[in-house]
Amino acid sequence: MIEVIQTNLEGVLLIKPTYFEDHRGYYLETYNKKLYKEKGIDIDFVEDDISIATKGVIKGIHGDSSTWKLISCLHGEFYLVVINYDEESKDFGKWQSFVLSQTNKHQVLVPPKHGNGHLCLTEKSIFHYKQSSYYGSSKQFTILWNDPKFKIFWPIKDPILSERDALVPGL
Repeated sequence: MIEVIQTNLEGVLLIKPTYFEDHRGYYLETYNKKLYKEKGIDIDFVEDDISIATKGVIKGIHGDSSTWKLISCLHGEFYLVVINYDEESKDFGKWQSFVLSQTNKHQVLVPPKHGNGHLCLTEKSIFHYKQSSYYGSSKQFTILWNDPKFKIFWPIKDPILSERDALVPGL
């Protein structure tokens, strides 16, 4: 069973899977094509990826014009930002944040033309995502994490960044 909630960004869904927990730990089904299809999520995912980060690292904001992503946290906790980057949309530049963790077990579905980035809030986090396109098959965009035109709130002032995320071309 899953609960699907439409967020403030059109097409971006918050998904709350049901899980079983007892004194031994917990069991969680992270994806079931039939169940998701019954909830209106009929996406052909072709690749699963994992990104591990340490506290204070921001990865992203990245996206492309064709890929759906289903994001979850397998370990730790991270602050996820999703931004509408569709220049033809009335909602271009609008963003929303979520906290995903191994405790809340939430997922976020991110549509094409939306970017996502995440900040690791714990000593280590494991960011898992399913993709509807193979990595690199679509031209990616990168948005500077603190681009002043988007006014994205991050609960950090001096994050650890990759060269790609620190030096976005054209800014």
